[in-house]
Amino acid sequence: MRGRETPRTILALACVAQFIVLFDVSVITVALPSMQEDLGFDPANLQWVVTGYALAFAGLLLLGGRLGDVYGHRRVFLGGLSVFVVAGVIGGLATTPAVLIAARAVKGAGASVLAPLALTMVTTTFPEGHRRTRALAVWTAVSLAGGASGNLFGGILTEYLSWRTVLLANVPIGVPVLLFAARRLARRDGPRRSGRLDVPGALLATVALALITLGITQARTHHWTDPATALPVAGGSVALAAFVVFEQRFARQPLVPPSLFGLPGVGWGNLAMLLAGAGFHIPVWYFLTLTMQEVLNYSAAQTGLGFLPHTVVMLLVGLFATPRLMRYVQARTLISAGALVAAVGFLWQSGVTADSGYLDGILGPAVVISLGAGLVSTPLTTAVTSGVGSADAGAASGLVNTTRQFGGAFGLAVLLTATANDSADTPAAIVDGFGHAFQGMAAIMLALAALATLLPAQLRPARRGLRPGGGPSQVGADHGRSAT
Repeated sequence: MRGRETPRTILALACVAQFIVLFDVSVITVALPSMQEDLGFDPANLQWVVTGYALAFAGLLLLGGRLGDVYGHRRVFLGGLSVFVVAGVIGGLATTPAVLIAARAVKGAGASVLAPLALTMVTTTFPEGHRRTRALAVWTAVSLAGGASGNLFGGILTEYLSWRTVLLANVPIGVPVLLFAARRLARRDGPRRSGRLDVPGALLATVALALITLGITQARTHHWTDPATALPVAGGSVALAAFVVFEQRFARQPLVPPSLFGLPGVGWGNLAMLLAGAGFHIPVWYFLTLTMQEVLNYSAAQTGLGFLPHTVVMLLVGLFATPRLMRYVQARTLISAGALVAAVGFLWQSGVTADSGYLDGILGPAVVISLGAGLVSTPLTTAVTSGVGSADAGAASGLVNTTRQFGGAFGLAVLLTATANDSADTPAAIVDGFGHAFQGMAAIMLALAALATLLPAQLRPARRGLRPGGGPSQVGADHGRSAT
């Protein structure tokens, strides 16, 4: 029935939205060679299939997170999902490189709305405590599964069907969800801020994040001092500084309220999220895909199936083990423990050679890495969103997604730079380079384990009726009912 949403309905919609966003990020990797051959991509321009998406996604995340606060969850959810689905259709039917790149950029814009809104819908629907922990555990497990299953199905679809099915795969999911959301999400949804969106702040944030992302992406193929890398990073840094000054001194309704950073878990928590993004997600998918294809000589389908253990273990740990552990163990302790476990897994993975079998080369490390990731993700998301009032939930969610996205892009660029080798065309050099990359991920996990100790020992719910910073909010009113 129209408008009769329930917390379970909202959680399901949030999970599906997050799943298709992360699925789309990872599913594209294995299909790139087929796209290049079919559409006649210049090798230098092929990266823009990924980079175009990444620029739009990262550059618009803060704005996308705030849209739900200002215009309401239902309207923004339907709009973002519509853009995402339509762009997927255009990309899947593209006949030229330019059309495909443009479609991927538009799809990234839709994802920049869906990703933060999905988290906002969870945190404003479920009050802090066990119910939110359980909901975040489900949302996080589905998120991790989305990324891992993208690799799984990307290889299978590319090898047995076509690279076009990789781009169209989200359409059969997105269209029914769009129709369901239109019927079930209430029209009067979510806490809203009176007034207008912070347009100058949004422009500064978009320019800053897009330029920095471009520079970081360029670092994969250019030196950090090369103008192609240095100029975008410098320009983005200047725009970012201007954004901070504007938000603190001139914005009437800041895109990222400065009061958020006064909360115990937001500052250190987002830095920890940056490290988690740099160690998990994009870098793992990238280097593990190449390891299976270039070192172990797996086909695209075999590479996709090689990610199955990651999906299964992360789902089991995230859904069943982590929520129970969080009843008795503090979030920062679980984060540290999970990071240390993942570091062991990455060190194990770094030892893979061309003679490694599936059990010791892929399955064993996968179980350990995924166990660590499953222990880290929910406590970290809980820490970063703890105490945030409903009126600022979108801004906090946009910030979380921004730090995670930048962590992935920055981590991949740094690892690629650190493992570059002039003789990387020899099998021995390839194996050595990938081994160093996984060792780098282990080092990042050790840094995350240490940083987690700086998170507050006990995260407490926001006081009823108070928004961080002392102003009124909807937190108290949201408890026990759906806020979306």
